[in-house]
Amino acid sequence: MLDLQFIRDNQDRVRKAMVDKGIGNDSIVDALLKADEERRNLITQTQDTQTRANAAAKEIGILMKDGRKEEAQEAIIENSRLKAELKSLEDGLRSAQEVVDQLQLEIPNVPHESVPVGRTPDDNVVDEEWGEKPIFGFDALAHWELIDTLNLVDFDRGSKVSGAGFPFYLGAGARIQRALTNFFLDEAIKAGYLEVQAPLVVNEDSARGTGQLPDKEDLMYEAQRDGLYLIPTAEVPVTNFHRDEIFAAKELPKRYCAYTPCFRREAGSYGKDVRGLNRLHQFDKVELVHLVRPEDSYAALEDLREHAENLLRKLELPFRRLLMCTGDMGFTQAKKYDLEVWSAGQERWLEVSSISNFESFQARRMKIRYRDEDGGKPQIIHTINGSGLAVPRIVAALLENNQQPDGTIRVPDCLVSYFGASSIGHVRGSDISAH
Repeated sequence: MLDLQFIRDNQDRVRKAMVDKGIGNDSIVDALLKADEERRNLITQTQDTQTRANAAAKEIGILMKDGRKEEAQEAIIENSRLKAELKSLEDGLRSAQEVVDQLQLEIPNVPHESVPVGRTPDDNVVDEEWGEKPIFGFDALAHWELIDTLNLVDFDRGSKVSGAGFPFYLGAGARIQRALTNFFLDEAIKAGYLEVQAPLVVNEDSARGTGQLPDKEDLMYEAQRDGLYLIPTAEVPVTNFHRDEIFAAKELPKRYCAYTPCFRREAGSYGKDVRGLNRLHQFDKVELVHLVRPEDSYAALEDLREHAENLLRKLELPFRRLLMCTGDMGFTQAKKYDLEVWSAGQERWLEVSSISNFESFQARRMKIRYRDEDGGKPQIIHTINGSGLAVPRIVAALLENNQQPDGTIRVPDCLVSYFGASSIGHVRGSDISAH
């Protein structure tokens, strides 16, 4: 969330951010400022009443010591009245603070000055495009056709067991997922990330800390009986790992990588975007998280982006980088890149990574701070995260871009040692072999 003093001092900028992002109503700013004024008035009244109650209590002792019982009794009555008034003010202050806290959570992050203003995906800016789109001497198949031919994934039985969007991966289909996950983790570790294995469920405080609440309730699966949420991304548990902690400046930056399944309801998704592996309710992903000092956050954003792009280069997948516009960026981000790979069978781009700088927005909610070497008041850190990478659409693109005339799939060189073979193909009917 934004700092309250920042909102007071930058009202027009905050209102513009809400309009540019198309999130909420900028009247929330007026409501917050009014509630904050009422809260501050109550703080003043509470402090004044507390001072008078303390003075009355002290006077009672003096009067009793001097034997002035009648005056002491009057002071006791006055002290009781002040205590009752103080309790009423404290109750009102708690209620006012709750209103301020709730309204503060409803105001989105302010976009960085480099973010283009826009309302739709058409307003995103293509920052860079890398690689050559494959050209085939035959009709390229979409990955769902290749999956069916090669018996790599069973959507029907997944639907029977759990529901649509929860597939079974079979044979080489399971192996290629495992190969990609291990490749992504190993590359992150070589780059200096600390691998963590995170919980797959989080509590409400954690979901609120990274901005899933109150904003993305409809996208998360909830275990209502236990008050827990299945994670939509490892960003949530990994960033909350240091909630309510204060670092020494020398301990930063922190860089973590984590493989997890991710669970998303994807309410409202339909059409070609959900076919095959394009959009699932459960999918595997390696997440990258940076915790840094504010002055280092935009360098860290570019560092994370470059790491994710290098993975795509090693996989030989044509990709493009999008600088997301204000209206297609999201509630919590100050700046965001999307990486999209070319899908030869579908002849379209598929998003495989979102890389975002949240500045202090998440860390302020989670109270993650650091203290400079010379001491002083703790300061809020900045958080950056991104996919490094999401697995299913990478699988889709690998299958489509590397299909061969004989029906086999070439495995990229960087994956051969992980997968254990250089291609995927058929033997004995529906059995899968790797050659």
